[in-house]
Amino acid sequence: MNLRSIDLNLLVILDALLTEKQVTRAGLKVGLTQPAVSNALSRLRYLFKDEILARSTIGMELTPRAQALIAPVRQIMQQIEELFESDYQFNPFTSERHFTIRMSDLTELLLLPALLRRMRTTAPNISLDVVHPSAAKTAEALEAGRLDMAISAGLEHAGSLSSETVFHDRMVCVLSRNHPDADKPLTLERFLALDFLNVSINPVDHSLIDNLLANMGCTRRIVLNVPHWLVVPNMLDALPYAVIMSERHALSLGDPRLVIRELPLAMEPVTWSLYWHRRYDGSNAHGWMRRAILAAAESVVDDVTVDACSVG
Repeated sequence: MNLRSIDLNLLVILDALLTEKQVTRAGLKVGLTQPAVSNALSRLRYLFKDEILARSTIGMELTPRAQALIAPVRQIMQQIEELFESDYQFNPFTSERHFTIRMSDLTELLLLPALLRRMRTTAPNISLDVVHPSAAKTAEALEAGRLDMAISAGLEHAGSLSSETVFHDRMVCVLSRNHPDADKPLTLERFLALDFLNVSINPVDHSLIDNLLANMGCTRRIVLNVPHWLVVPNMLDALPYAVIMSERHALSLGDPRLVIRELPLAMEPVTWSLYWHRRYDGSNAHGWMRRAILAAAESVVDDVTVDACSVG
């Protein structure tokens, strides 16, 4: 394909269409009239030999081809923005940079409010996408440039990533106050008799706890796997289950229905780190965002106290 024959302004409109999934809203996003965007959509349909947007019973929806275009188009747009915005003259207050960051839902709950308050006053035009791929896909996405940075614990990678500690933590056992064992000492025997709710992105995920138990010749009974942490309080309140999670994340839930118990296991502390590719080590823009995340973490981690839940 000869790039000289393609109007690269179509990329901007395509990015807006993939984001807004509607011609009028896409036009508002890029400052074009509805007829102009409709004309651009026709040209995009010709170039990609695909409808891009197709009408359904609930309105306009992206085609499977369009869905597959979201990540690469976003990456290309990010690279173009970086090309034309001098990193050495980066000014967070005027910059319109876009960052894609990996966090879990609980890390979002813990850090995003403080981070966004900081950005609202110091970087009002910088925008974020927060995603939660698996650990293996996170390292791959950082390598490929699809992610700017990621917050994770013990992320395995090939050595091309830099990292900085966000906070130290430990794993604990969380139960409902109504659980039959909530007020009893959590011995190893009682721990192994519990029914567990497990949070994992992939059904085959194995946690540090399960590896440790396997080395001891023990197993725990996991009765339910779910992909999100924020369902945990309601599930524990409804059923006599237990869950193993980060203490800081458990405290950040601030749910009085829950109690936290120390694990009857000898576990090393957990370190949550911020990861990014070394290609951005010297980037002023990335450096600013990393410092903003670390400052937000510092401001909230010390504020998360045992008042949220009782710890025993």
